[in-house]
Amino acid sequence: MRAVSFTLRNYVAADEDAAIELWRRTWQQHYPHLDFGERLSWWRGRWRDELVATAIIMVAEADGSLIGFVTVDPNTRYLDQIVVAPEAWGSKLAAALMAEAKRLSPSGLDLDVNADNARAIRFYEKQGFALVGEAVNRSGAPIYKMSWRP
Repeated sequence: MRAVSFTLRNYVAADEDAAIELWRRTWQQHYPHLDFGERLSWWRGRWRDELVATAIIMVAEADGSLIGFVTVDPNTRYLDQIVVAPEAWGSKLAAALMAEAKRLSPSGLDLDVNADNARAIRFYEKQGFALVGEAVNRSGAPIYKMSWRP
């Protein structure tokens, strides 16, 4: 397990640019055949209108830089995003963000994961999530619906 020292804190508006760039960089690393730069204006709108407006967002910071975040809407139990910087993959950061998500929504969590993202699916299963359904995302790609209940 890779050692990464970080602190968790509440998201503030000044984190927006760093969070959006972290999202782009991380997704681009995982899906290099897609151009996430082309999606930035859409993502910025979604970030502001859908996530910041309704979710609790916790960020992970290391040496003054944003290296992860998780978004949870405790009213719907929906975990929309858990993002970890590629340089922190294999560390305890993802588990810490998930623990924080569970603390924020103690009655349970629901999420969607791309069906081809085996690494994320394994992580969610290790965190106690179970497959509860299948669907397609906004791009038409297959996704799994997963849930965690205490």
